Amino acid sequence: MLLKTFGWSFAVTALGLVAAVFYGGWTGFGIVAILSILEISVSFDNAVVNAGILKKMNAFWQKIFLTIGVLIAVFGMRLVFPVVIVAISAKIGPIEAVQLALDDKDKYQQLVTDAHPSIAAFGGMFLLMIFLDFIFEDREIKWLGWLERPLAKLGKVDMLSVCIALIVLLVSAMTFAANAHQHGGIHAEKAETVLIAGIAGLITYLIVGGLSGYFENKLEEEEEREHEAEEEAKRNGKKVPAVVTAGKAAFFMFLYLEVLDASFSFDGVIGAFAITNDIVLMALGLGIGAMYVRSLTVYLVRQGTLDDYVYLEHGAHYAIGALAVILLVTIQYEIHEVITGLVGVVLIAWSFFSSVQRNRRLAAAEGRRTGSNEKVEVSSGV
Repeated sequence: MLLKTFGWSFAVTALGLVAAVFYGGWTGFGIVAILSILEISVSFDNAVVNAGILKKMNAFWQKIFLTIGVLIAVFGMRLVFPVVIVAISAKIGPIEAVQLALDDKDKYQQLVTDAHPSIAAFGGMFLLMIFLDFIFEDREIKWLGWLERPLAKLGKVDMLSVCIALIVLLVSAMTFAANAHQHGGIHAEKAETVLIAGIAGLITYLIVGGLSGYFENKLEEEEEREHEAEEEAKRNGKKVPAVVTAGKAAFFMFLYLEVLDASFSFDGVIGAFAITNDIVLMALGLGIGAMYVRSLTVYLVRQGTLDDYVYLEHGAHYAIGALAVILLVTIQYEIHEVITGLVGVVLIAWSFFSSVQRNRRLAAAEGRRTGSNEKVEVSSGV
């Protein structure tokens, strides 16, 4: 079962890591491995959400999502999107960006280095908004309760995450401008570019969130119509149809899942720029990660069980928050990619082990309750 579900992912992993060694040596191998782990962990909750919606769809739309949908996710977002970001930031054509990355690495690296402040501002703001919206939401399950409880209370203030993100952007742009003038190496226009790129990142997040909300509302409307049809069938004594969504509702589900996947892809792709500027290594690492998202989605649907590790979502979002801060810092200062990658991996591993410990505590408590109930029954019998 496991090999059948994850077989393609294992194969792509092996090929991707071998290609990384041939392309960038063992350093390339390490970067691709870190990117793969980061993409899998950041997108784990995406697989859970996908599975929860996908299991309601009929076989045809499930197949559409797991084939065409994954092609869009892997080739569209993970492979093409990084090239587009570099092309826009460096003001060159996408084909020229790929050619430079393959043929003239030094010139490509220089272009990306020059464009890095705007890429970092755009990505940092996008990731920061994801993190802020997560930690300001009041959740039933809390990982770091001492931190998340007061933040959830603060989150009741409308638009707080947007205000904080804009303040962080202003501070980053002003600090960057002051540093640029002090050293005399960069014109003031560069600081304006950082500010504009950061605002673009914020707008992109709001647009993606708005599209997700729109399709989610459409989906709820279609599900409500289906529910009303079921109730009508019950009242008339007719056979109630199975709860498998098809037709227009399934189409809206498909669009909703694609928008969601795009938004999750944004954080993975943009976070990757904090680890490496090499689009070949980026494509290899993110491509491997995307394959595991598909496999996890299939596995969760077939097993009929969803997230047993409740803190993984928290760990992934804290990793996103850490990447956001790192990207904003790298507007001015260089941070080694190994440190950047390990921060995210450590946070996700910590959340995983916390989830395992929680499951053990719950199992032990359940065992004690069962044991005490059995003792009470024996005592009553005596």
